[in-house]
Amino acid sequence: MINPYSTLLLICSLGISLKTTQAQLLSLTLPEAHAQAAENYPMVRQRDLITQSTAYSIDKANDGYFPQININGQATYQSAVTEIPLRVPGMDVPTLNKDQYKLYGEVNQHLYDGGAIRLQKQAIATNADLEQQALEVELYKVKDRVNQLYFGILLLNEQLLQNDLYQKDIQAGLEKTRAAIANGAALKSSGNLLDAELLKAEQQVTELRATRKAYLCMLGLFIDQSLDERTVLEKPVSQPISAAINRPELNWYALQQKGIDVERKLVLAKNRPKLGLFLQAGAGRPALNMLSNDFETYYYGGVRLTIPISGFYTLRKERALLDIRKTAIDVQEETFLFNIDLSVQQQNTEAAKYRQLLETDNEIIALRTSIKDAALTQLENGVINTADYVREVNAEDRAKLAKIYHELQLLKAQYDIQYTTGN
Repeated sequence: MINPYSTLLLICSLGISLKTTQAQLLSLTLPEAHAQAAENYPMVRQRDLITQSTAYSIDKANDGYFPQININGQATYQSAVTEIPLRVPGMDVPTLNKDQYKLYGEVNQHLYDGGAIRLQKQAIATNADLEQQALEVELYKVKDRVNQLYFGILLLNEQLLQNDLYQKDIQAGLEKTRAAIANGAALKSSGNLLDAELLKAEQQVTELRATRKAYLCMLGLFIDQSLDERTVLEKPVSQPISAAINRPELNWYALQQKGIDVERKLVLAKNRPKLGLFLQAGAGRPALNMLSNDFETYYYGGVRLTIPISGFYTLRKERALLDIRKTAIDVQEETFLFNIDLSVQQQNTEAAKYRQLLETDNEIIALRTSIKDAALTQLENGVINTADYVREVNAEDRAKLAKIYHELQLLKAQYDIQYTTGN
């Protein structure tokens, strides 16, 4: 069976080998980890891509203010042509050919477009803001992943420190047991039991260090820094809890609503009258003289007014669709805030639980320590055996680990609330 920690350590080693010249980071705080992770996450490169795409799109929209040039051509054959039903003596009235040709260019210049181009640029800018905010929403999720790794490493550090204290207690009992064995007051098996416990504790150290190394590696990949056992992760300070919700998703919903408002204005703009200048020039048979059968050049120009009547047939439906989309966004935002409130309530309950547990942790540890110290004296005097002593040492160890766990879980709960509310 493949060990996931071994696989992860191999991946990390390959990643670190690509930047061997980079110095090891000696200390790190949680805010620094958040900032560096957000800066180095691969998705962050989309910011520049969105900016470039928006600039090109706005430039393209601005082209609508310049004259629009089109070249058209056609060749037709028709079943009948215009004829003059008169016969004038001495005059040859030509008959038009049924095959006709035209090639022309047309230049159009908007004088008034109902504000369509201006609103189109506004829609492009709003959509760009929406994409940037969607990116911020995704990058914000990285913060939670960094929190999990950071607090996981802190917990592993505390467990290693407690393991060291546990080994010292076992070693103290082992020294007294060996003295008793040498004096014939204890069996050799009593020493073997403590030796086994010491080896078991050393095995646990190996497991804890391997897990911590894997967590440090993952955190290092997030922040693009080399982290090892020498790196000191500073314990975060306790955070005040705020009920305000400042998540980036709220701005994302607001920008979606703003985009719909711009679309509503565009719907009205496309149904407004349009006014512009035009010039058409070309060659054809016939040209402007419909009685001529020769290829001739021509031109004409003027002012063109366009009133889009058919657009008003669908205006009401388009507005209704926009209203539905707007309501759907409101429902999504309401659902999001509802889920946020549920999460905060749960996290507040967790924080309150750990506060209550911490109130009795010190008392439990004090009692367990006094029992262990008494057990060590009893072991030295032969009143209890090594198994009894190990049981009391383990009980004290579990009490201390429980306090460490409760402290870090309380701190983590506070930062989880901070993440959930966006403060």
